[in-house]
Amino acid sequence: MLFSPESHEPLLLDAWSTNAIEGAIREIVADAEAAFDDGWPTHPQDGDEPRRFRTVYLGGAGVVRALDELQRCGLVELRRDYVPYLEREYVADFPEYDHEERSLLMGETGIRLVLQWVAPSTANADRLAELIAANVRDERRELMWGSPGTMLAAARLHRETGERRWDDLWKRSAAWLEGEWDPESGVWTQELYGNARRFLGPAHGFAGCVLALAAGPTAADLHQRAAAVTRRYAVAEDGLANWPALADAELTATGDRQIRVQWCHGAPGMVASLAALAPDDPEHDRLLRAGGELVWHAGPLTKGANLCHGTAGNGYAFLALLERTGDELWLDRARAFAMHAAAQVTRDRARYGRGRFTLWTGDPGTALYLADCLAGRGAFPVP
Repeated sequence: MLFSPESHEPLLLDAWSTNAIEGAIREIVADAEAAFDDGWPTHPQDGDEPRRFRTVYLGGAGVVRALDELQRCGLVELRRDYVPYLEREYVADFPEYDHEERSLLMGETGIRLVLQWVAPSTANADRLAELIAANVRDERRELMWGSPGTMLAAARLHRETGERRWDDLWKRSAAWLEGEWDPESGVWTQELYGNARRFLGPAHGFAGCVLALAAGPTAADLHQRAAAVTRRYAVAEDGLANWPALADAELTATGDRQIRVQWCHGAPGMVASLAALAPDDPEHDRLLRAGGELVWHAGPLTKGANLCHGTAGNGYAFLALLERTGDELWLDRARAFAMHAAAQVTRDRARYGRGRFTLWTGDPGTALYLADCLAGRGAFPVP
């Protein structure tokens, strides 16, 4: 068995409807704007104590990033100005973690990156450069907290501005990260939360590091090496494929013994992150397709509609395979997951009496996936 059936639910058979998806996006945005009160309160699924996080993963900066992007797509028109909220003095969401302000998803770097998209300034860019420079050799070696995340930020800033300092920061990080790649295992070791582990997925491990290295002028053999590691750790069975959360571990090597089929751990994140980088090779194509088939066969996640570990995040595997293969089957499947995710948002809002206002675990992130399904293309919203 390559997935845990109890973690998934039957796919709704609602036909694709552009009007329904556009309406779902507008409803999510209107709900988020109405709920804003110096940020957004945490959802019961994101913590027992009511708090108002400000960072990208669980906090307001991520919500603003999603709302702004949806407005730029022409799907909504925002009623509020969120710049003053983003400009507030930084206070750590998670002060218990060392140097968390450097983190893309959980710290000041992410907040300032969103501010630079919405209201660019020299002072803000200079602070971003300080944060990214301080994270060049972060021993966590993963996207959420470490240098791969800030490498992606530097690469995005370089693409948008052409400033050499961003390219220089990316190259410094890339040189260090390349040197930390273990040639024997093919992966990186993460020093994370007091433990040394070797994750495979994009949130904390190998796939996220490869994404960061691929964001700039990569080494000539990066794609080949990444493909070899992807094949090495795949668990294939009857035309389906999954990947364990940890290198050289069983699929069930998680705290609850559940087999993950999520963006953060498992086939969806591996396929969504690496399909565009893989070399043109029939064997590798079959493996990536097998990963996509598993996501479809397992079905939507019971955890909800969100990006990190929900139905919308899983759907990005289909959009990645659409981009790689040109096969419209994957767009049909992505849109089927979009219809289901929209229904999950409505269902959970009724259940809890409120929306879930985060980018990575909540409704605004799901709205970005719905928008990409409308457009018929798109990639998981890392920088």
